[in-house]
Amino acid sequence: MNDSRPTPKRLPLDSLACVYPNAAGLDIGAREIVAAVPPDRTTTPVRAFATFTPDLHQLVEWLIQSGIDTVAMESTGVYWVPIYELLEQNGIKPFLVNARHVKTGPGRKSDWNDAQWLQKLHALGLLQGSFRPDAEMCVLRTLLRHRAELIQHRAPHILHMQKALKLMNLQLPEVLTNIVGVTGQAILRAIVAGERDALQLARLRQPNCQSTTADIVKALTGDWREEQVFVLKQSLELFDYYTQKITECDHQIEQQFSTMKPRFDSTPPPATVPRVKRTQQKNQPNYDAQTYLLHLTGIDLTAVTGISGSSAQTILSEIGTDMSRWPTVKHFCSWLGLAPHNDISGGQVLHARTLKVGNRAAQALRQSVQSVARSDSAYGAYFRAMRARLGPQQAAVATAHKLARVIYHLLKYRDAFQAESAEEYERQRQDRELKYLKRRANKFGYQLMPVPEPAGVT
Repeated sequence: MNDSRPTPKRLPLDSLACVYPNAAGLDIGAREIVAAVPPDRTTTPVRAFATFTPDLHQLVEWLIQSGIDTVAMESTGVYWVPIYELLEQNGIKPFLVNARHVKTGPGRKSDWNDAQWLQKLHALGLLQGSFRPDAEMCVLRTLLRHRAELIQHRAPHILHMQKALKLMNLQLPEVLTNIVGVTGQAILRAIVAGERDALQLARLRQPNCQSTTADIVKALTGDWREEQVFVLKQSLELFDYYTQKITECDHQIEQQFSTMKPRFDSTPPPATVPRVKRTQQKNQPNYDAQTYLLHLTGIDLTAVTGISGSSAQTILSEIGTDMSRWPTVKHFCSWLGLAPHNDISGGQVLHARTLKVGNRAAQALRQSVQSVARSDSAYGAYFRAMRARLGPQQAAVATAHKLARVIYHLLKYRDAFQAESAEEYERQRQDRELKYLKRRANKFGYQLMPVPEPAGVT
């Protein structure tokens, strides 16, 4: 078979269209930054600079003198943050690129070649910058990430207290859901203070405690060992220390919220449901995050089923308030790592999966699914239907994907959240299934007819 199509011309790399003619590349390390500019800008197009602040200012001045208006850099640890912020302050647009998108070409075995390769790829428009929220959101994001780390560092000391109790055969974790709750802390502090009478300790229970006094007395009857009481005492002190630091961090976050101005000038949409005071949950902030977020965005994100004040502020600090950074909701969900990533060859899907991304906003959405799973809402019904078909893990991702679409719509179009019940969701699902069955029946020349009810049945 003769093919009359002409052979495509092979253009050399240098003849491709230049998207960013004033582009530079930075290869960033802990002690040195290698910068590369176009060869026609200076006699020394590649230079190395130290990472001290005066050297960074010298690097920026050199880039400005070379006529650079955009810079591409690899995301190496946190070394890129100082020069990134300094470039933004001087009007140079930085592009933080993924190192995996750059390392595909062989032959660059030194930092000098890496910097030149970054400059070349960025000039041709082949690199895509990573998302980073604005300066105010970055401050809030840093504080919230630090708060999450404090909670993670506090958690092992709770396990140490549980272990010390178990080694003394004090079954307090078996009768209390949370040993660092109000009842649990009162009992632990009494034990550290020297109280050994199980009845006196059991009388410290709160009235709303589910376990009875008799159960707590039995749980606190054990073998008192001084070395384990010492471990319990130090673990409790460390728990109190981290709790104090979390409280200080909450105060700093509240100050940051109070300095942030509303992001939208238009009137916020009317609320469809009255805002209710959420019950205090474990690790919830000490301030009213719901009110601050409503003042900032004009949208009550906590009205969305499963979204608490803590998860809402985490999501907002990671994604910001400008949804125009993502062209469509599909781009947004793909960036979160909640959209399916299909490997297609020859028109067939070979493998379907979600990409593994360390996105804290996606993690907050997955955690919100836990409170949605048993709720009498449309999202709860959707989760249970997907769980029956795909399993719990994929159902959690699918429900988090649906919540992400709702948040994108609320922030972009500034609409009030419209709650939907599980009954309404089931009715719509049945209508869709019935329409599908009718189309299938018509395709094969049949017609669906309702089954008549038996006589005498009302």
